[in-house]
Amino acid sequence: MKKCVMIYNSKSGKKKSNELLPTFEKIINEKGYDLQIIYTKKKGHAVKIVKELPNDIDLVIAAGGDGTFNEVVSGDLRREKKLLIANFPLGTTNDVGTMYGYHKDYIENLKILLDGDIKNIDVCKINNKAFIYFSGIGSFVNVSYETPRKLKEKYGRTAYIIYALKQFSGRLKSYNIKYEIDGKENFGKFSFIFVTNSSSVAGVNNIYPDVKLDDNKFEVLLCDIRSKIGLLKALSMLKRKDIRLIPNFEYHKTDNLKIVFDSVPSDSWCLDGEEMKHNQRSFTFSISKEISVLVPKVNKVNIDKLFM
Repeated sequence: MKKCVMIYNSKSGKKKSNELLPTFEKIINEKGYDLQIIYTKKKGHAVKIVKELPNDIDLVIAAGGDGTFNEVVSGDLRREKKLLIANFPLGTTNDVGTMYGYHKDYIENLKILLDGDIKNIDVCKINNKAFIYFSGIGSFVNVSYETPRKLKEKYGRTAYIIYALKQFSGRLKSYNIKYEIDGKENFGKFSFIFVTNSSSVAGVNNIYPDVKLDDNKFEVLLCDIRSKIGLLKALSMLKRKDIRLIPNFEYHKTDNLKIVFDSVPSDSWCLDGEEMKHNQRSFTFSISKEISVLVPKVNKVNIDKLFM
């Protein structure tokens, strides 16, 4: 029998998934796997768990939110022998899950996952720290990791909007940066900096044109928005215009980026919905090709669009 380990974050999303664990185990057993469930106990625990797993594990399932999947990938990157991993979304936003074609039925999601295809994905890095789909800095970016858990458990994705509205005061910050893309050096002042590898960000689908998850490229968006009115206008335009045509947006697609701030920014970076604290001015972005992921193939048309 094959061996499967489920890294389970019981605090992700709503509590319904806890009641379904026996059903999850039955489905995985029926697919020929002997299942071990390991519960995460704190932030960063999944990294340590995956790093220390034995080499004979056939599949590691990250059962939780986008942050849990990030930790499982990060742990796999630290291994000499990489393991096959999978994302089983149980969180509140689940941008990665949305991108892979999952829906709200946990049981059906698990079934289509176990019948999935193996894909080699781009894993982005900022100063050698991995992120799967999103890194960003700027006003309101902190909402994804500062929204209270009780609020997320009660309201799901709506909790982020509620918390953001409570913070909707003051002025938008701006950063003076020097940035180098494909060897070309530039200077600018921006209120938001996003580096992503996803067709879905913060619940907005198809935000970038022709995103591929294995093309050795990530997307860079530099935003020069000075007011909250300007921010609201830009968000409304995202739903009906190509992002490359929106005023005050600068878009790039690359495999190497370096950003140097004129001083250490007081804000943290957000990586896959979690906070990355730092005390640095300089950040280098790159890509790793070491990780293979099992992805559902039931929505094959959309999945094929995401890969070369």
